[in-house]
Amino acid sequence: MGETLVRAAQKSDLPALLDLYQHLSPGDQSPDLPDAEAIFDQFLAYPGSVIVLCEIGSVLVGSCVLVVTPNLTRGGRPYALIENVVTHGDFRRQGIGKRVLDFATSLAWQAGCYKAMLMTGSTRPETHAFYRSAGFEPSKTGFQKRQLSARVERTE
Repeated sequence: MGETLVRAAQKSDLPALLDLYQHLSPGDQSPDLPDAEAIFDQFLAYPGSVIVLCEIGSVLVGSCVLVVTPNLTRGGRPYALIENVVTHGDFRRQGIGKRVLDFATSLAWQAGCYKAMLMTGSTRPETHAFYRSAGFEPSKTGFQKRQLSARVERTE
């Protein structure tokens, strides 16, 4: 089918990335392309942060988001958050997710992060086994708080 390449996303990847996200949350509403481009530009303002992509040939098959967060503990070393880990449904169980996570964590270590962490809402044992096989250990209890409204209006 073609060569497998793991790399950082570029703005031109956004239409394919928004399509790939349907494999993460089917039916989830994507931003329109101009809004997605503005969000992408804002995202790139965070040094060390990246959207990691995996493509086979010209097909986008996997992705995750890496955000490097400044930190005033641990000697000032930042930490990394990984979110939106997704593999295209037709390409699962081929090592793509692990390659994406390995690339993201190597970027986190290059940025000086002392840890990289992720959370999953999945309760499926195979999902947890996948994250363990990729080197992530369950260690902390995660909590979240969500805004009740579906859309947040931005104020400037």
